[in-house]
Amino acid sequence: MNDGPVICFGQQPCGIFPRRFLYAKIVTARRLQREIGGRIVFFFHDADHDPRETQTFVHHRKTGEVQMLNFAFENKLQRKYSPLCLKRIPAGWRESTARQLPAFVDRRWVDVFKNVQADNVADFCLEMYRGMGLLEGIEIVRSGSADVRRAACEIGDFFVDVPFEGEVVRARWRDGALQLHEGGDVYRTVPLVPFGKEQVSPTRDSRLRWMQSVIHCTHYVSGMGEQAYLRKEDAPEIVYVTRDTIDRSDEAYTDIA
Repeated sequence: MNDGPVICFGQQPCGIFPRRFLYAKIVTARRLQREIGGRIVFFFHDADHDPRETQTFVHHRKTGEVQMLNFAFENKLQRKYSPLCLKRIPAGWRESTARQLPAFVDRRWVDVFKNVQADNVADFCLEMYRGMGLLEGIEIVRSGSADVRRAACEIGDFFVDVPFEGEVVRARWRDGALQLHEGGDVYRTVPLVPFGKEQVSPTRDSRLRWMQSVIHCTHYVSGMGEQAYLRKEDAPEIVYVTRDTIDRSDEAYTDIA
């Protein structure tokens, strides 16, 4: 077992092009690695289901106007409730988006986009980030992986991936029932079915302990917003590192080095 530093950062798939705050996490982790050695692990939280996570804000290259791009989805149920790793990309979306991109990003990134062949949202994002050269030498641990889920600790606050109306949805386990949050205080109950660890993923509050039980990191890089809700008492052995500051942090990283 490697006893050296394990530098980790976590993030959902966060856009067709990664948001700038993810780029800042990567830069911070690499700088820390140069200082203390060890390896870098990206906890890729592709079990999340919120389609807003992949909203991509880009600037028009001539007018400077901000445009929001996102994936298309096959149906409303999948869009709202399926894990990002199971949201299928419908036919025609790639071609339609590729025609728009030259107005917003350099030709190099358009070519990377065209070469990505993934058929679901999470895989597409991961292949894009790799194609942009951002993940070289970084290990990837995916929350949607059945192997990762089986290796993780037991948690009492969690979601479960279950079949429902022809899709797989990520339902919250609440008071002995599987529920989909429709907004406000309104929940929709999903028929209860047997489930195992390979279907379980953490909530925001249980995510750190669940992740740490698999990765065993020594350092964790995060932004101030994430640090505000991290339950650091669940993993007091970690050194928490604030990511480097970056301007326009919610916008897409499309810079050319």
